Amino acid sequence: MSRAQLLERITDQSNRANPYPLYEELRETPAALQDNGSYLVGRYYHVAALLHDPRISSDLHNRRAGMPGADRADNGGPAFIRLDPPEHDRLRRLTTRQFGPPHMPGRVDSMRGELADLVTTLVDNLEGKDRIDLVDDFAYPFPVSVICRLLGVPREEEPRFHVWADALVASIEPTRDSDSDAKMKAAQQAQMEMGMFMAGLIEERRKNPGDDMLSGLAADHHEGGLDTLELVTNSIMLFIAGHETTVNLITNGMLTLLRNPGELDRLKRHPELMPLAVEELLRFEPPVHLVPQRTPIVDIEVGGVTVPKGSPIVLALASANRDPKRFTDPDRFVPDRADNQHLGLGSGIHSCFGAPLARLEGQMALNELIRRLPNPRLVEDPPPYRPNPVLRGPRHLMVDCG
Repeated sequence: MSRAQLLERITDQSNRANPYPLYEELRETPAALQDNGSYLVGRYYHVAALLHDPRISSDLHNRRAGMPGADRADNGGPAFIRLDPPEHDRLRRLTTRQFGPPHMPGRVDSMRGELADLVTTLVDNLEGKDRIDLVDDFAYPFPVSVICRLLGVPREEEPRFHVWADALVASIEPTRDSDSDAKMKAAQQAQMEMGMFMAGLIEERRKNPGDDMLSGLAADHHEGGLDTLELVTNSIMLFIAGHETTVNLITNGMLTLLRNPGELDRLKRHPELMPLAVEELLRFEPPVHLVPQRTPIVDIEVGGVTVPKGSPIVLALASANRDPKRFTDPDRFVPDRADNQHLGLGSGIHSCFGAPLARLEGQMALNELIRRLPNPRLVEDPPPYRPNPVLRGPRHLMVDCG
């Protein structure tokens, strides 16, 4: 079958449970031109280089007219994930001031106790059940509660955020299908409703600030601070990015451990290995498979293939993470793998903003689950997967605990 249909096949729902043979096929070429005009890149060293290349833009305004995604250039407002330097750097720098060093060095570490309480409470609620859905009963509510508390979103509003997040995430796809227009309309409606809610919440935080991140962002006038539109757009982006990837990290993590009972038992006996195991899980089954929003601003060469200016480039992180030219025995899960410079949380100026929090959530969640779930077994393998090919993970993960 032609490599020009690789992206279409990778994003096809029928291949969601196991796209890895397709990534193996992708790595046979440096950059595969697709029928829709995109270039698909899946080798580790090429993907890593492009993530750091200043000639590669994240701004869809740089796409040639008629190319995939060009019609979405004005959707979403000024979230820094969609911008290039210097504006990207300013927005990310201002947002980071409320999240980590040097301005707020203890933000993530100070949440350890709260994270432990949330994990314990959620696992307590699983006790006595013969069968659980790890997604609905644990992997979704945990990171959503964390990001809502971090930002300062009232707990009673969490269900509304679930609906909005689902609509927004459904629109992040590198290919168009018969439902694409409906998905974009639903995403625009969710963006508007969520934006109005966040604008109201930000105004409330300006009047009555707390110790949450939104209060800090609203009150910070460093470099002129963020205006209301920038605050709203970037807080929505932080909410989506802050929980969707962690849901997949926890769910894919448990699925991998249940498929490797010997390694699960080893981690149960040696919980101190979990930080290394989470890094391997980020390599082996990453929460983000594809980065579809990249465009060269000049003609560039990828392994001898010329990618014309303005053409979409889709970076296959999950393929790069299984590249045998970078990782020994890449299709095997090795919890204490050495030299594990994976791309599971991206790299370069757009590397995952919340990586320290995601890692901590993954470590605490998986340690507690394997410590306390009695004799867990998969009910269905493979489980049903969410339709999104970018943020890939099971929609449900049914586990017997009897």
